[in-house]
Amino acid sequence: MEQRAGKSIARELFSFSLPLILSGVLQQLYNWADAFIVGHVEGELAMGAIGATTAAVNLFITAMTGFTLGLNVLMAQLHGAGEDSRLAGMLRAFAAILLAVFAAIALPGVFLAGELLELLDTTPDMLPLSTAYLSVIFLGLPFLGVYNVYSAALRALGDSRAPFLAVAVSSAVNVALDILLVAVIPLGVRGAAIATVFSQAAMTVFIVAYAVKKHPPLRYKLRLRGMMGGGMVREGVRFGLPPMIQSSITAVGSLFLQSYMNSFGDDTVTAITTAYRVDTIILLPIVNLGSAVATLTAQSLGARDGGRAKRILRVGLAMMAAVSLTLTLIIIPTGGALIAMFGAGGAVVAIGRRFFACIAPFYVVIGLSTAVRGHLEGRGDMVCSSAVGITALAVRIALSYALRGVFGNMTIAYAEAFSWALMLCLYLLRLLWLRRRRGY
Repeated sequence: MEQRAGKSIARELFSFSLPLILSGVLQQLYNWADAFIVGHVEGELAMGAIGATTAAVNLFITAMTGFTLGLNVLMAQLHGAGEDSRLAGMLRAFAAILLAVFAAIALPGVFLAGELLELLDTTPDMLPLSTAYLSVIFLGLPFLGVYNVYSAALRALGDSRAPFLAVAVSSAVNVALDILLVAVIPLGVRGAAIATVFSQAAMTVFIVAYAVKKHPPLRYKLRLRGMMGGGMVREGVRFGLPPMIQSSITAVGSLFLQSYMNSFGDDTVTAITTAYRVDTIILLPIVNLGSAVATLTAQSLGARDGGRAKRILRVGLAMMAAVSLTLTLIIIPTGGALIAMFGAGGAVVAIGRRFFACIAPFYVVIGLSTAVRGHLEGRGDMVCSSAVGITALAVRIALSYALRGVFGNMTIAYAEAFSWALMLCLYLLRLLWLRRRRGY
């Protein structure tokens, strides 16, 4: 019986996470399209200039996705408890809130992009190109705010297919416009940024239309009083604020790390930012399997089935170990070739190859850590999860500076790997503490 239950959970985790993985792959591919097309049409410097904006963009996107991660857990618990009407009200409230917040951020961001990049010590050669790209990218933030709230609600309902379809539409729009605005109409990095913003708008329109058609309770009703009443916003903030704070602090930490990385020169900046593009897509199975563990755990607890939540963790850990080891075996021999695909030169490819050789053996550590984190977050333990993430970031930054004399520019990889190990230890300690104190 236990074995059959384990197989059923494994199938559910797989079927839930696969569309999310595919949507993540497509999303990264259209990010790659910017770098790939710009790299081949405009050159290596322009490709590196786009990469140099990553930390600045992530400052806002990770705050957004962190908040909606908390909303997803709360919404999944509501769905498990059969309270879909409350879920729909929360969707409407926070779609309006995030739209307003990120519209307010986008406008000054358009005019202050250059100053932000100067604070990050962006190299003088890259600064004009990076500014041209980032000043346009800010305009896409309001669309992403609405998209992420709808994506969280649909995943809470068990519909992980919708984000995949939305990103498929976005990817097609982005690639077509990249070719038009970079290769045909020579707008350079600004053309790539325009393509990205239009693709984000298309993605948002699609997912809202999909939700209206496929899930009638999610249809938008402009009733401000009902949307904001009944403690709904307070409850959403209680779940969303801790991961948002953690994600925001992580993004700010990434700004420091970007500045630190810039000190190694253009080749290292181009190599590592390109390697992180590859690394992001390689880690998608880990990230989304962890999201599946969190969502299914939340649904189980909403239905008051604690035994199933425990089984989800056990099966998730086994699947995560297998997946992460497979990813390690894939990326070590192929990482350099993947970086070369972006038009990088020999020196850049060599640095990127070394980066993967250093960090890929630790994929199993981040995999297991992500599974335990998903379980804790599915139980609503957001504060601890966020505290662990902040602690690991502080250690990563400290080690980046402390180990520079030992590992050179590869300290970027080793410091991150060591922070993963710390996260796994702290999450396991939290899990053991909860089991002893609360008896689950």
